[in-house]
This record gives sequence, structure tokens and C-alpha cells, in this order.
Amino acid sequence: MNKLITIIGPTASGKTVLAAQLANTISGEIISGDSRQVYKGMDIGTGKDIIDYTVNGINIPYYIVDVVDAGHKYNVYEFQQDFVKSFNSIIGKQKQPILCGGTGMYIEAALKGYKLIHVPANPEFRAQCESKTEEELISELKDLKELHNQTEIDNRRRMIRALEIEHYYTSNPKIEFEYPQFLPIIIGVSIDVETRRSRIDTRLKQRLNEGMVDEVKVLIDRGVPTETLIYYGLEYKFLTQYLINQLTYDEMVTQLNIAIHQFAKRQMTWFRGMERRGMKIHWIDGMKPMNERVSECLSVIKEYGN
Repeated sequence: MNKLITIIGPTASGKTVLAAQLANTISGEIISGDSRQVYKGMDIGTGKDIIDYTVNGINIPYYIVDVVDAGHKYNVYEFQQDFVKSFNSIIGKQKQPILCGGTGMYIEAALKGYKLIHVPANPEFRAQCESKTEEELISELKDLKELHNQTEIDNRRRMIRALEIEHYYTSNPKIEFEYPQFLPIIIGVSIDVETRRSRIDTRLKQRLNEGMVDEVKVLIDRGVPTETLIYYGLEYKFLTQYLINQLTYDEMVTQLNIAIHQFAKRQMTWFRGMERRGMKIHWIDGMKPMNERVSECLSVIKEYGN
């Protein structure tokens, strides 16, 4: 069975550099698992750092970066489709796929092969549902499908979405989706909190100096709606609020810095949740020299055999 090596870690942990070094060692190609690096023109704020994919003068092929225009609202369903195409393409070239990123939902969707359902939102149908009681919603849902677990009815939002899906399929064919089989090998890059905080602080200053404000201004000038940029979160949210005079520059920097630290904590919470959900993560020390980190990765991979 093909292997899928996955490198995860919080922001500023050095996972992309490690993935590239490992890819260079084992003839691999990298699939990005980052929810915002998919957007063209959003480079500094998303930390694409394309130079990280070059090792000893060799350009490591990478996928799911710069695949849609800024302004589009890319989602986990689209990511899963792109992941399958990328994985199959790499396997077809007899190379080793390496999934690398920090967006936990995307990583887990790729690893578990969730059969996601691409059903568009129906505002009119949702509005009709809002006028109904939870008992009425549950009753309607039971009439349309067998309820397998409590999570389908544990909150109103999920019930309405479930009804929306079933309503859609009354007049549309169900989508069949063939998912590749692979052996997942998950490697987590861990760094201590103080180092992570220091790296985040330094990196934010560096990106601001590199023209991150101008990057967002260009996106606005190109017609990307400010509400969409705010929707993207983190750098694009706070920089947009600064550019439309909702925040002063100092307020923007302070609030953005806090938000990035909080984001890194949420990433680690998600990864710990993956472990609780039964996924084995082999944690390595991100503070060790690169050659030692690559060696640890190779040792983990060797455990799974050839």
C-alpha cells in the first residue's frame, strides 16, 4: 500500500522546511495542507515562502498552492478534491507524497478520507427551517434518513444542514467519490511555547517590513471585497480593518500578534484532538538541527516497512 507521510505542527514550527528537506531525501513531492495558501496574490500574509521548497538548488514540486483567485471562498470539500488529484498525480510519477500543513480540518479530512458532500447553501430553505421547532426538524429528518448517531441532531445548525442536504438530493443525484487507499504516517513538529512566541513576534515584524500592508491594499484595489478579506482571518482581517480605518496601525499590530498566538494554540489543540480520535502522531523536537530532524523522520518511516 502507498504511504502518505504527513508533517504537521503549529505556525512558525518549521514544518515546511522540514517537509522539503525530507522530500529531497526520499524523492518526495509536497501537498500543502494550508487553507489560505491556495489563494493567488496572498503571499506574505499566508507565509508561502516558496523559497522553502528549494533544497540545495533543487526545486521540490508542490501542490495546492495558488490554485484559486483571492476573493473565492475555498472550502474543505474543494481541498479534498484537490488532495486526491495531487496524491494520484504524485503516485503516478512513482514519487512519495508528503502532506504538510497546519490547517487541522484539512489535514484530518485528507487523512481520514471523509466523504464530504458538496451541496450548495440554500438560503430560502434555511429561512423556512428557522421558523420550525427542533422537534419538527428532527421529525422531518427522520422521515428522510436513518439517524446513525446523536451528533446529527445535537444542535440546530447541524439539523438544518442535514435537512438541506437531504432536500437537495430529492432532485439531484448523489455524488460518488473514489478515495485512494494509503498508509498514513503522521509526524508532528513540536517547539516549546517560548520559542514559538518569539518566532511569531519576529516573523510578524519581518512580514510587515516586507510589505504585507501593501499586499492587502493591492487586493482591495483589485476589487476583492473587504468583507471577504476579513473572512480570511488573521493577517488579512486585521490589515483590512487597518486599511479601512477601523483600527490604528498600532492597534492592528497588537491585535494581530495576539490573534496569531491564539491561532497557534488552537492548532495544537486540534492536533491533540486528532490523537484522542485515534490518530498516531510521532512528535519530533523542532529545535534539533535539521539533519537530526530528517533522520528522526526517516526512522519513523522505516518503522512502517517498505
